[in-house]
Amino acid sequence: MISNSIYKYYVLVFILFLWSGCIQQSEAPYTIEKTATGTSAMVVTAHPLATEIGVQVLKDGGNAIDAAIAVQFALAVVYPVAGNVGGGGFMLIRHPDGTAQALDFREKAPLAATTGMYLDSSGQVIPKMSILGHRSVGVPGSVDGMCTAHDRFGSLSLKRLIAPSVKLARDGIKLTSNEAIELNGARAELQEVNGLAHPFVKAEEWQTGDLLIQEDLSATFERIANEGRAGFYSGPTARLIIADQQRGNGLITQNDLDSYHSVWREPLRGWYKDYEILSMPPPSSGGVALLQLLEAMEERPLQSTDILSVSTIHYMAEVMRRVYADRAEHLGDPDWVDVPIDNLLDSLYIRQRILDIQQMATPSNNIAAGIFTPLESEQTTHFSIVDQQGMAVSVTTTLNLEYGSKVIVQGAGFLLNNEMDDFSAKPGVPNAFGLLGSSANEIAPEKRMLSSMTPTIVARDGKTRLVVGTPGGSKIITTVFQIILDALTFDLDLEAAVALPRFHHQWRPDTLFVEGGRFDPDTLLALRQRGHQVIERSPIGRVDAIWIAPNGVLTGAADPRGDDHAAGF
Repeated sequence: MISNSIYKYYVLVFILFLWSGCIQQSEAPYTIEKTATGTSAMVVTAHPLATEIGVQVLKDGGNAIDAAIAVQFALAVVYPVAGNVGGGGFMLIRHPDGTAQALDFREKAPLAATTGMYLDSSGQVIPKMSILGHRSVGVPGSVDGMCTAHDRFGSLSLKRLIAPSVKLARDGIKLTSNEAIELNGARAELQEVNGLAHPFVKAEEWQTGDLLIQEDLSATFERIANEGRAGFYSGPTARLIIADQQRGNGLITQNDLDSYHSVWREPLRGWYKDYEILSMPPPSSGGVALLQLLEAMEERPLQSTDILSVSTIHYMAEVMRRVYADRAEHLGDPDWVDVPIDNLLDSLYIRQRILDIQQMATPSNNIAAGIFTPLESEQTTHFSIVDQQGMAVSVTTTLNLEYGSKVIVQGAGFLLNNEMDDFSAKPGVPNAFGLLGSSANEIAPEKRMLSSMTPTIVARDGKTRLVVGTPGGSKIITTVFQIILDALTFDLDLEAAVALPRFHHQWRPDTLFVEGGRFDPDTLLALRQRGHQVIERSPIGRVDAIWIAPNGVLTGAADPRGDDHAAGF
């Protein structure tokens, strides 16, 4: 006999999977698999073509890094809303022997950037200046990141890895209904910034199954395939980037392209129960915040009946408030500011932070960042890969908002990011995601902007168990947090954990966001009675994750909220 709350939960998950199945049937021209199993390898990405390319690389003898590089370039073709070569991101790698690396290929502010570049003469933030057009663009890092990873760990040639994407861009891809909707929605701004002479706008609206051909992008990819990093940061592609920046009064110069380099960093390592958690260090805020969130839940007794209960959602939201207050004050680019990571992750500090959580919601006005002596629309994309040797790769990459700055480099065919909005344009003024920042994240030349991207790998007994990440801007951290709790504490199958309704609190605004139409109305009423300002909104995150069982069987789970696709062998 199951309890009423558990019954409601399984009904909810069942309904969502029915909805997921409807999406798969309507998303012609591709068959989309939300769950896959394998005994050797697994790839889960935001698009079926990208997943298939990654799987083929592994079958051809490539490793997880090779597959990740191939997937990154493929997503720039098949998923232009977020996949990119004009953006940046983070890569987390765990090897079978437990060693790990974190690659930071986050964008940087141009050399000509200034702290007050988005303020008017009276010191007020100029609307849209940091999110639309050429001056919102940070120096791209994605190509350097892929080449840097390839130089260290790649086994197949770069030309082999990029070749499928060259062909896709040249021959064209058929749009899913989601992609047609996204392109139509961005039409006005794409026209405003670029005019009509580019492949993303045509005379009539896009329809499902329409062919999107990107010949200029194909030529750009060929230059990278033949010349590596130099095929993007110098030569014809660099000249096209600079000419386009000059056309739109942007700041990026050849000096910016020459001086950009990815950085290998030490992954953050922490523990939740008997699981080792590996995640990204700053300038990602994700790893620090995730470990804080998990530490705050460490000693709270939780059972399966607590899933989505009022008391659990309330407590988790209160923890989120406190963690995001710390994020706003203390986190930034570690190459520029002293980030007090040890203080923020100290278990005594975290437990002190949660002592005042009560039955009623704490107004965010009553919460500030912890004090001690100092020592990213949501159109990001994530993919998870495990290869035959057990190497795991978790990659989150982004243009920031959907289609980034909306700037398409004329003659090169790719979109540029608007990551400059992830800096704090002015302390106390929120960015496009409503996130506040301090001087730790103020604009400075060649500085990397703070990010919420949280690629994460979980291990137990020396073996990788979970590879996970998601897009979602400020909601990335709390989404990964919920997936880990659902899988490790509530012992859900990965596909059920990925499908479960999600919620989010980020301190400011003082709002508890929940996925619309996904929660029991009585639960929402009870949360409001506890003082939460509950707002229903569009789906939160698009998780692509892999679970490795103790017997070695891999399960890939692709989020039913999009075109995400899992495949393995």
